Amino acid sequence: MPPTAMNDGRRKFLTQIVNAAAAWGLGIGAAEASKANAREIVPSKTLVQSRSKPTKTDKTSLVHFETAPFPFHGTIPGTNEPFLNVDENGRKGHRTGFGRLYWEDQTYADNRVLLHIPKGFDIRRPALMMVFFHGHGATLERDVLARQQVPAQISASNANVVLVAPQLAVDARDSSAGKFWQAGAFGRFIGEAGQQLARMFGDRKSLRTFASMPIIVVAYSGGYVAAASAIERGGLKKRVRGVVLLDSLYGDLDKFAHWIEADPSAFFVSVYLSSTRNQNAELEDILAAHDVDVSGQINTRLASGGVAVVPGGSGRHRDLVTHAWVDYPIIDILRRLPEYRR
Repeated sequence: MPPTAMNDGRRKFLTQIVNAAAAWGLGIGAAEASKANAREIVPSKTLVQSRSKPTKTDKTSLVHFETAPFPFHGTIPGTNEPFLNVDENGRKGHRTGFGRLYWEDQTYADNRVLLHIPKGFDIRRPALMMVFFHGHGATLERDVLARQQVPAQISASNANVVLVAPQLAVDARDSSAGKFWQAGAFGRFIGEAGQQLARMFGDRKSLRTFASMPIIVVAYSGGYVAAASAIERGGLKKRVRGVVLLDSLYGDLDKFAHWIEADPSAFFVSVYLSSTRNQNAELEDILAAHDVDVSGQINTRLASGGVAVVPGGSGRHRDLVTHAWVDYPIIDILRRLPEYRR
């Protein structure tokens, strides 16, 4: 089948899924993942007690988390200044470094997390938890679910992957990481995610699996601050097996470089458009100075590790989560992890 026809078919397929998502029913038929000829990679081990059969339907929900990034009443990193640095007649807000003012009750009060377990997820097989950090001007329902189609892409990938996507600043031009700025906070969040996923899965014996499965972090645009904080201070050490930045390397280059150097067995992929081209070039220089090889192509077997810095195609920044070097890039990334196939 010609590539254009294939992409058109996939686009129509995912559009049908998203139209049904308003009722939280994302029933997606999984496509057969392509076979790779690379050497065999042994998936990271998880603790399996549950013998439940694969899920018969997609399970998607918005869940309130105590450990969510917001609300946040701490201080701004590197300062003693409170994050909520504006008080007008008892109404608290945050004025960003760019002078924008956002009120806590409108922007920093949503502690919900989007969870998704795809149809066919098999608790008995090697599995991954994907944590997705949205960018500026986003909400979980309108953007992560419907526009960016993140749950739909996971379902269509045929990967044995569950999604955890916290709400950051609501519909705002702000990259603040909230609680994730604090040491160990991301680890506590992942612990709660394991509990909530086990509850949604419907088998209490699945908790040990969700509580131990390896993690990949995917950040789009302004989500880089939360991603950098998670890998630097989250307390999960080598449980994070990969980081993917989708036109997201606007800063914190030292944190990402340190994580890359600390664990060569993990993978790092940074995709750039014009907005982050210079930062990606700078990261390449930093890594070269430390004798870290950087590829201009994404590894066909990501579980083997490695670093890739690649252009994101000719599309717009706003559309990158669905139209990048390929249509639906999250599907492409997950298919490069055949060790975690459903």
